[in-house]
Amino acid sequence: MTKPDPSLLVDVVAPKVLEALRLASEALAAASVRHVVVGGLAVGANGYPRATKDVDFLVGAEAFHHHPNGLVTMRPEVPFQVNGVAVDLLSPEAGETFLEDALAAPPGTMMEAPPLVYMKLKSPRRKDQVDVIEMIKGGIDSKRCREYLAAHAPSFLVLFDDCVAQAERESE
Repeated sequence: MTKPDPSLLVDVVAPKVLEALRLASEALAAASVRHVVVGGLAVGANGYPRATKDVDFLVGAEAFHHHPNGLVTMRPEVPFQVNGVAVDLLSPEAGETFLEDALAAPPGTMMEAPPLVYMKLKSPRRKDQVDVIEMIKGGIDSKRCREYLAAHAPSFLVLFDDCVAQAERESE
């Protein structure tokens, strides 16, 4: 699998969540906020469809007001909930300029596996490592992911290699 396939989400993710994804993406696009889908929905589109109850986006800095005193607030037209479905917004942190490349994709696009794997591996949650293992078993291009990590986050290579090894053990 080289490109995410959103059709994998049908019949796995609740229609309410998929509708929230559509409406939130439309609102972000109308507000001229760059955004790509991350989280469980992107994991599903990258080969491991699973239920999820929220919508996660990586967004550009334009989704927020950056005040002179260091305070950051969300712009009023940026959604944080759609019909009871939470909309979570993440933005690249300092030193993650390479994630800006993902934001160059068309609005609402599912994030491709290499940067998604990076985002999952940087999380301290075991669930996110399981997502990586399951995406590997689902057929993501592990070589591309490894090259991406080597270029942008070499400290995650050992963890990624452990995920690959675990996926291979579970696939036997």
